Amino acid sequence: MRKDLLHLIALDIRTRLENIPDEELTELRLRTDKPMILRMNQEEYFLNGKVLEKEQKENSYMVKEADIKETMEYITNYSLYAFNDELRKGYITVSGGHRIGICGRAVYENGVIRTIRNIQALNIRVSRQILGCGEKVSDFLIENGQFQNTLILSRPGMGKTTLLRDLVRIFSDGIKNIHGFTIGVVDERSEIASCYLGKPQNNVGIRTDVLDCCQKRDGMLMLVRSMRPDIIAVDEIGDVEDCHAMEYAALSGCNILATIHGNSLEELLHKKGIGELMREKLFERYVLCGWNGSKRYQYIYNENFEWMGECCD
Repeated sequence: MRKDLLHLIALDIRTRLENIPDEELTELRLRTDKPMILRMNQEEYFLNGKVLEKEQKENSYMVKEADIKETMEYITNYSLYAFNDELRKGYITVSGGHRIGICGRAVYENGVIRTIRNIQALNIRVSRQILGCGEKVSDFLIENGQFQNTLILSRPGMGKTTLLRDLVRIFSDGIKNIHGFTIGVVDERSEIASCYLGKPQNNVGIRTDVLDCCQKRDGMLMLVRSMRPDIIAVDEIGDVEDCHAMEYAALSGCNILATIHGNSLEELLHKKGIGELMREKLFERYVLCGWNGSKRYQYIYNENFEWMGECCD
């Protein structure tokens, strides 16, 4: 397993993972007094001895409370309080762009989460770029040399952020005979560029500017007013305010590249905020992501929700 992951993990677990291949590893979950679970290629695996197997057995590694504590010490470089700003959001982003989700006892102050204590569960989400995964899709997103406002949708864990990241890189660097676009990324959860101390750990292109750990509605307004982007990229559009900010950016002359959780276009049409933008035809392309067995697919639709084509990995 790659060293930048191993050095985050408690020693007792680390020695068992050293020879485990990680090419398809997306998540490593640690829960106190529960078996450690690794997620690879949309499937779960248990660490039985030093071997990964799909079934839990008597020798499956059981995570100890000390493992959680030691892992947190490595993640925070023995200074947990220095990460209070990240802790109250429920995750910490580390060097290499890996994001560690955290669960424990939330501590409130004046109605706002101040920090998380008594941490009992960690989800280490592996940052991995799949360079080139957006090349086939990118052909559908350009018309007469112009980028088309695009919304990527899928259920969680279907690869929409991975696709978004690569599309940002592709359109920032330039595609085929089309000059690169200036792109502004609002990276609220540090998942697109995976910044560490403000510096992107992922390749997001030569013409990309990143607002890290900034709320989407604030970041989109800031980018429009200060950075003059051709395209604004945001991950996981949520509430109505996000939609209003996206509409403002579009009306200000910026193109939009965004993702959202959803099972279908029909489902999104009934959601407040995003449904209104869809009916107003703000988006000119829709990309529905999913998995079919071991293969990743993307279905592309136009602004009238008509099927245009599909791509498969």
